[in-house]
Amino acid sequence: MPMAVLGLSALDTIQDTDMKKLLLASTLLASLAVSAQAADLGYKKPSVIPVMASYNWTGFYVGIQGGYGFGGDNRHVQGAIRSGNFGLTGGTIGGTIGYNYQLANRVVLGAEGDYAWSGIKGDTAVNCAAPGCRTDVRSFGTARLRVGYAFDRILPYITGGLALGDVRGRVGAAGLSGSEFRAGWTIGAGVEAAIWQNVTAKVEYLYYDLGKFNYVATPISTTAKGHLVRAGLNYRF
Repeated sequence: MPMAVLGLSALDTIQDTDMKKLLLASTLLASLAVSAQAADLGYKKPSVIPVMASYNWTGFYVGIQGGYGFGGDNRHVQGAIRSGNFGLTGGTIGGTIGYNYQLANRVVLGAEGDYAWSGIKGDTAVNCAAPGCRTDVRSFGTARLRVGYAFDRILPYITGGLALGDVRGRVGAAGLSGSEFRAGWTIGAGVEAAIWQNVTAKVEYLYYDLGKFNYVATPISTTAKGHLVRAGLNYRF
């Protein structure tokens, strides 16, 4: 009997020990599960940092512009008599209006018009009655197309189209003179940059040719062509 009792007691002890281990393991697993759920509930996804949208050049704009004209191979002609060649130099200041449309591939198409007061002029005394021959471009404007490629807020472009100007020719002390509103052509290139959300700045170069016209019925003619470098500020709507 004692052995039988002892045997039963040992078995009970072993079973009790196993039950305690099982209960302990279950308790630990339950605690881990609760902790994981609590961590999940307390977890916050990191906030998404907004990325600045790329600059879009589409829209109307107006602005001011000014520049300096120089050079050109100009002359006065009367029959077989030709004056010396001379360049036209002087400043311009005026206004601009235009429109851009940006395509999905960052190509920007535009149309731009401008007109300015002009102090561009030049003269020569070679083969001319004293004090010489003179040409004045008293106003100057353009109506052009532009094609550019946008590097976000930087827009390099090429441009070309119609050139317009009030040109005056004069020769000799008697003041033989005449003027005409001329239409010619221009071509050039430039770069424009957005310096504020609605404000852009640009620099550009143009070559212009306003052709030749007779300013005296004799006839005496003059040409008006040259180079123009200018800068401007535009406000976009």
